Amino acid sequence: MKRLLLAALLALTANVAGAQEVTLRAVTSFAEKTQFSKNFERFIDRVNETGKGQVKINYIGGPRAMPPFEVGNAVRTKVVDIANVTGAFYTNLMPEADGLKLIGKPMGEQRKNGTWAYINELHNQKLNSQFLARQFHNVPFHIYLNKKPEKMDFTGLKIRVTPVYKDIVEALGGTAITTPPGEVYTALERGVVDGYGWPVTGIFDLGWEKVTKFRLEPAFYAVEVNVLVNLDVWKGLTEAQRKVLNDAALWLEALDVENDAQVKSERDRQTKAGIQPIDFGPAESKKFVDKANEVGWQSVIKRAPESGAKLRSLAGN
Repeated sequence: MKRLLLAALLALTANVAGAQEVTLRAVTSFAEKTQFSKNFERFIDRVNETGKGQVKINYIGGPRAMPPFEVGNAVRTKVVDIANVTGAFYTNLMPEADGLKLIGKPMGEQRKNGTWAYINELHNQKLNSQFLARQFHNVPFHIYLNKKPEKMDFTGLKIRVTPVYKDIVEALGGTAITTPPGEVYTALERGVVDGYGWPVTGIFDLGWEKVTKFRLEPAFYAVEVNVLVNLDVWKGLTEAQRKVLNDAALWLEALDVENDAQVKSERDRQTKAGIQPIDFGPAESKKFVDKANEVGWQSVIKRAPESGAKLRSLAGN
């Protein structure tokens, strides 16, 4: 009888312990194992290792599982619990997300000066999510072209954009065309578009170097790929479970130290692949960056006057 009681007690204890572990369903808005999903996948491995018995992440996958522009709403409505997604894919729900590209300060600084707290507040209110982490703040964007302009002017050019590049492309006379990343290769191959905006890293993952001739200098803006957790799910976690995720988020943000070497390597690799830089000189480069920043903030503040202005003041530019 004692043995039976002991066995029953052990079984009950095991069930209670097992019930304490929560499983979160995760997606990424970029293709799996590519540049902007790799670190999120490392984050998942870290959570699953350090959070054993507390929290586990079940990785559903990338765009094959969910279209990129639906990921933000999927987190908001708890279709998924956690996501790796850029703000450019949910500006329809949170216009201020388009301003994140304009904040190039390291996350350590953003967490100290109130920037992270305000961005998290906006995500709480508008996307029903916890802003857990931001990655790649030190990776810039470029415009890539297959037609070489004679000056810093996009008139007559059709350029594939997300909200990240739309305003600057249109401000310089170009035609902005929106497509998911998975359709860009074919659009370039068929001449449907003459170029595209993308970070300095990642085009080799997608094979775009085969259909790309030029990279416009200078680099501009700052990449932001965010890890978001559904707010209801976040509030339902224990303090210990949230600590596992927060600790892993800080670890993930610290991986940005790897990016400087990777950016240099990617530029060299693009040169070897035959992608030629177009540079109109320091004066034109400064005008381009200033114009990109100004039209970027104007667009954000037009759609979200009060919060956009506050975000700009925190960004300091």
